[in-house]
Amino acid sequence: MIRHLRTRVLSLFPSYPPSHAPAAHLVPFHCLLSTTASIFLKSFSVLKFLVTDCGLTREQALKTSQRLSRLTSLSRPRATVAFFSAKGVPRADIAAAVAADPLILSASVGRVLGPRFAELTDIGLSPSQIATVLSIRRTRAVRGNIQFWLQTLGTYDEVLFLAKSNRELLSASLEKVIKPNINILQECGVSACEIACVSLYSSRLFTVKPKIVLGAIAQVEELGVERGSRMFGRALAALSFMSKNVLDRKVHLLRELGFSQDDILMIAKKAPLVLAKSEENIQQALEFLMKNIGLQAPYIAQRPVLIMYSVKKRLMPRQSLLKVLREKGLLNVEWDYYSTASLAENKFVEKFVDPYKNNVPGLADDYASGCLGKAPDGDALS
Repeated sequence: MIRHLRTRVLSLFPSYPPSHAPAAHLVPFHCLLSTTASIFLKSFSVLKFLVTDCGLTREQALKTSQRLSRLTSLSRPRATVAFFSAKGVPRADIAAAVAADPLILSASVGRVLGPRFAELTDIGLSPSQIATVLSIRRTRAVRGNIQFWLQTLGTYDEVLFLAKSNRELLSASLEKVIKPNINILQECGVSACEIACVSLYSSRLFTVKPKIVLGAIAQVEELGVERGSRMFGRALAALSFMSKNVLDRKVHLLRELGFSQDDILMIAKKAPLVLAKSEENIQQALEFLMKNIGLQAPYIAQRPVLIMYSVKKRLMPRQSLLKVLREKGLLNVEWDYYSTASLAENKFVEKFVDPYKNNVPGLADDYASGCLGKAPDGDALS
């Protein structure tokens, strides 16, 4: 074993020409060998502990160990695992908590984990739920924040879903940040649940400084979206953390493509998430709709969800299929473009694919490939 380790260590040292060799007296070789061997054995011990004691897979353990490079002893990690096990946390949930935040293994059982566990038990959380929460945040604010969000959002699963993407929900000050922000939003006719449902990213509106929320509101109002309107909350969630320069560039792009100020206002009111898309995606969608399909800007502005659809996986496959059906005289009724583009996928297949798949060999397979963004195997849609 020692000979094998010595060989492994020696292979890590570069070969120097005699004239460039480092001075031997600077670092004795046996010290280098001892230090490197110590690091190797320490790393091996951590990996073994993560797999054997914590229940991680080898792949998870390799990734997790990188965040434990400063660990000098396994005494505290062993105490943490023993604590969770004694509290009834299943082995799989201990593994999940460690994988989510390896530093939980360095938390003090007496000063941190014990008190937090007791506090969260008091408000009705199960051992598994508590282990998950503590892998997100372990500050003294956790109990109060969890209680507040349970009352606001309704269920533990909803709170956990948001907290995993925005840990500040469990640690930001309720009185100085979270509650003032929610009050500001409510004054605009927007509920906390509405913001929480838009996207994971939008939950940041709860935890940034209130002045940032006020600035975001002003930016949305500048676009012409009115407070209290049905889309104000979505517009705020979509555009709140977008810089004014980026937003101005997107508005300029729409103008260059022929959209009037009224058209742009219509888009912002009806589908503000359009402006959250990248400039490249906006341009790609509009060029397809205007050049390939021949739609005019006012028509698109009235139906801005068209810009949200994937060109490659939705608009192009559908257009190709409908074109083939028309050319073969199988589709004699002229459909409004929006009607076919917005139709739910199962309804589109039911109406335009299934009735004609026997008339056009390979139609269904080629359409399915197109919807996956793949080149069709056949030439049914060519």
